[in-house]
Amino acid sequence: MAKKVERPVKGQQGVGRSFEHAYRGMISAVRTQRNMRFHVAAAVLVLVASLLVGVSKLELAVLVLTILLVFVTEMFNTAMEFVVDMVTREYHPLAKLAKDVSAGAVLVSSVGAVLVGYLILADNLGPLSLETLESIRRWPGHLTLVALGVVVLIVLFGKAVTRSPSVVAGGMPSGHAAVAFAAWVAASFIALDGGAGRYAGLVSVISLLMALLVCQSRVESGIHSVYQVAMGAVIGVLVATAAFQLL
Repeated sequence: MAKKVERPVKGQQGVGRSFEHAYRGMISAVRTQRNMRFHVAAAVLVLVASLLVGVSKLELAVLVLTILLVFVTEMFNTAMEFVVDMVTREYHPLAKLAKDVSAGAVLVSSVGAVLVGYLILADNLGPLSLETLESIRRWPGHLTLVALGVVVLIVLFGKAVTRSPSVVAGGMPSGHAAVAFAAWVAASFIALDGGAGRYAGLVSVISLLMALLVCQSRVESGIHSVYQVAMGAVIGVLVATAAFQLL
């Protein structure tokens, strides 16, 4: 009778076998995950650029740690998706929430990596980077994008705090109303400063009517209440006005 071979339990496989499993995990993540391949390509470009511009050892260390943070977050996200799919193939709100939160962690780390990369490499790119940044800052479209970005973040925060059932449809405040009224303010400032002259008022009125139509559609469809739409409009107006007045 053949002797039964016992599989080694955890902790008895040896260091070499542990490294082998870890290596297989990394290769599997790169092979199966498109986002992981994108992160690897972006990391290579950033590291090559950092060597070409001659960053300091400390700056290079920060870049490497930031890149590794993105890799680790993406790999944890991949592992979370595999575990959830293994546990259940049926739709479950908690399973969806687990995947959404892990994907959100990847997004946060990726945005942070972009900011770190720019802060480190901007000074080494010479006057071109500073002049480009200054010209973009004076561009009305830049102010509009900043305003809309801040509006979206505030809306997301508001929906999270008020425990809205969905970040897309319904909830407090109305994201559509906030974006519509922020666009109205932006269009009014751009028309006024862009030399539209006597047509600036007409552009502002038309933009306001479009924003009001958006709000009306959200209320009539039953997606938002009047109060939610009003709060969204206030947020959009305040943020866009601050962007064009302060930046």
